[in-house]
Amino acid sequence: MAMSGTYVAEVPLKGSAEKHYKRWRSQNNLFPDAIGHHVQGVTVHDGDWESHGSIKSWNYTLGRPYFTLSLSVWSYEDGKPEVIKEKREIDDEKMALTFRGLEGHVMEQYKVYNVIVQFIPKSKEGCVCKVTLIWEKLKEDSPEPVNYMKFVKSLVADMDDHVLKGQNKA
Repeated sequence: MAMSGTYVAEVPLKGSAEKHYKRWRSQNNLFPDAIGHHVQGVTVHDGDWESHGSIKSWNYTLGRPYFTLSLSVWSYEDGKPEVIKEKREIDDEKMALTFRGLEGHVMEQYKVYNVIVQFIPKSKEGCVCKVTLIWEKLKEDSPEPVNYMKFVKSLVADMDDHVLKGQNKA
């Protein structure tokens, strides 16, 4: 097994890149109401909701996704409450945010845990979110962060409905 790596995925979204970027850049306080099945709380420790270099803690539930054929919906099992403290880097020109893991459950297994989300316009209304997860294990027997990558992709995809509701009101 590799000790470090990078995962990259693209998540197609119906909402505009600008609206998604705004939500992820400066409206993290809305996440518990919008996608409370994933994120139960976000707290600012240093800086504010919008500042480059701000530090936030996230309370979230990590679970394994599975598809319920009879209901035609994705669900999560083994919901495990976790916390991460992250430092934010902002690139407004590229509509990209980097979340650098500082402390928390994920940092018990990884020396490096950086998530980059970049919103790329594809049409007037739609976009793609490029999700990049850069990781390095603390110990050789730690698992690769496959479930964390699935989790971040789910966050991005599930926020789309909430962004669309706001976009259609505007």
